Amino acid sequence: RLMDIVVSSILLLLFSPFLLVIALLIKLTSKGPVLYHQERMGLDGKKFVMHKFRTMVYDAESQTGPVMCSPDDPRITKIGKFLRKFSLDEVPQVFNVLKGEMSLVGPRPERPVFVKEFREKIPKYMLRHKVKSGITGWAQVHGLRQDTPIDKRLEYDFYYIQNWSLSLDLKIIW
Repeated sequence: RLMDIVVSSILLLLFSPFLLVIALLIKLTSKGPVLYHQERMGLDGKKFVMHKFRTMVYDAESQTGPVMCSPDDPRITKIGKFLRKFSLDEVPQVFNVLKGEMSLVGPRPERPVFVKEFREKIPKYMLRHKVKSGITGWAQVHGLRQDTPIDKRLEYDFYYIQNWSLSLDLKIIW
């Protein structure tokens, strides 16, 4: 937790000018709010609101309801593609880390609607909620993102949980 607080605080101080530029670019290139707030499920199945820079058109799920995003999703804005490519859309989650809802490293949090679906289909899925969710994790640094099947990402989440150490966290952050 101490590492989460120290690193998050330093990141916010160092990158605050860039965060303002990103916010301005989002505001100038698409209508709607700069930040996107979405309910996610974290440690012990507790729900929390995760913050991200908005990378899709405003109200992207109004017609479809909750759906997983794909890399070539037409709802992603031009600025959004850039932000996603470099994971800059995730930076506002540092506020979730400071609040203690997330950690810098851990399994990525999912939306409750998908957690319900996965827990019914995948044995032991809920074990990933025995640790705090993270901005990044073992699966992400191995290139396994949302377009990777959940069972494959779970293998990496379980590896992380079973082998957690401060050195593993530092390796993932590096």
